[in-house]
Amino acid sequence: MSGGPPKGLPSTGPHSLLDMPHPLAGSSSEEAVGGDSTPSPDLLMARSFGDKDLILPNGGTPAGTSSPASSSSLLNRLQLDDDIDGETRDLFVTVDDPKKHVCTMETYITYRITTKSTRVEFDLPEYSVRRRYQDFDWLRNKLEESQPTHLIPPLPEKFVVKGVVDRFSEEFVETRRKALDKFLKRITDHPVLSFNEHFNVFLTAKDLNAYKRQGMALLSRVGESVKHVTGGYKLRSRPLEFAAIGDYLDTFALKLGTIDRIAQRIIKEEIEYLVELREYGPVYSTWSALEGELAEPLEGVSACIGNCSTALEELTDDMTEDFLPVLREYILYSDSMKSVLKKRDQVQAEYEAKLEAVALRKEDRPKVPADVEKCQDRMECFNADLKADMERWQSNKRQDFRQLLMGMADKNIQYYEKCLMAWESIIPLLQEKPEAKLAPIWGNEETTWCLFTTTVIGGQPGSQPRYFREDFFVLHPIAKHNIFSVRTSHFLIFFFFNCPDAFKKSVRQEEM
Repeated sequence: MSGGPPKGLPSTGPHSLLDMPHPLAGSSSEEAVGGDSTPSPDLLMARSFGDKDLILPNGGTPAGTSSPASSSSLLNRLQLDDDIDGETRDLFVTVDDPKKHVCTMETYITYRITTKSTRVEFDLPEYSVRRRYQDFDWLRNKLEESQPTHLIPPLPEKFVVKGVVDRFSEEFVETRRKALDKFLKRITDHPVLSFNEHFNVFLTAKDLNAYKRQGMALLSRVGESVKHVTGGYKLRSRPLEFAAIGDYLDTFALKLGTIDRIAQRIIKEEIEYLVELREYGPVYSTWSALEGELAEPLEGVSACIGNCSTALEELTDDMTEDFLPVLREYILYSDSMKSVLKKRDQVQAEYEAKLEAVALRKEDRPKVPADVEKCQDRMECFNADLKADMERWQSNKRQDFRQLLMGMADKNIQYYEKCLMAWESIIPLLQEKPEAKLAPIWGNEETTWCLFTTTVIGGQPGSQPRYFREDFFVLHPIAKHNIFSVRTSHFLIFFFFNCPDAFKKSVRQEEM
């Protein structure tokens, strides 16, 4: 159980101007003190772009596997990692049970937020409150004001295009609920944001509007300082490590945006294809009513197309509900990281300007003003917090995209396996040959038809033939005419007889 919120970084204290390193001079002193605890920006970016965890071996599954069970086992291992991490947590938050509220002036959705914690900051072990989207937006704004040096997780977009997406539909509400739940879980897992006063009130207050009206949300010292930075200072250049972070975020957002647009087009085309499949299958079913021998194969094709359309619908639903939201979340995440990076640049620009102003003073031993020291503290605080949040964000990103890509591969494997099984199931119907319907040459329906393999030796017309029967087989009886088919290496010879004393024959020969 945690004893309280972590304290902020201590001030570096007064330094001589000659001992104060210029922000552009690198971080050799930090490396000397910290050793290898902080990875270099080059390694960080290389690990970001070419993460080995995201590279699957050829074939996608271990050798010897031929089913999606291997991918499912990997997903289970990833979930086990989450369970191990959950054993050390002391704060759990879930968002569920969305409800629609219809008022005279507006209609909105509220969500139930359940909180369980063993922290001393909470008076009760469990809380349950209801919040709407604008409450989540208020919380995020307050976190940005009070914790400007930290990366605040993004919220899902508030506005939707009217006529295209129904914001009160069950699918949209469920997608938003998942996004809001992930937003709170991101804050819960953060070692600083989870102890924020506004977050505590958001989780526990029965009447959040009353808290808003009281105006209790005061800015922290760092937040107030950053708020008053007007941007009048011009940054000369970013340090190399933060320049690498900025370049990576630009490229990362560009790539994800391209994937998002292409994925949306693919889903749109799959939905159009699904509509055509639903019209295509019943045609075979109606056609089968007009046929005799083809009726069963046509019904099989119709059922096969129906199974394929059901599998495609499941795949498009998974892509819409699971794949696209993760892409959009990380696009917004990159925007949030860029915002924090710009705030850091403003503090650095202010520090550089004040440092230059002090250097221009023609004094033998100039005294470092307090505002310069304070500005340096803010910059160092920004640098440390931004590095820590960037490393945490990279770790979450690797895990999220591992699960996302493994899930996508697993869903596609299941889709193609279902389609394969559907088409394989009708192959016996399509390969079955139609039954020969022969009428007896003479007699009535009770005439006995038999098939012999024989070599005809001779005989006179009108008399009983002399023959030598080599063999007799019964392979495929046909009940209606009592026909027996037999194969020989040279001939098929049919003999039809009705009674022992009257024997007639009809011979048909065909090469095998």
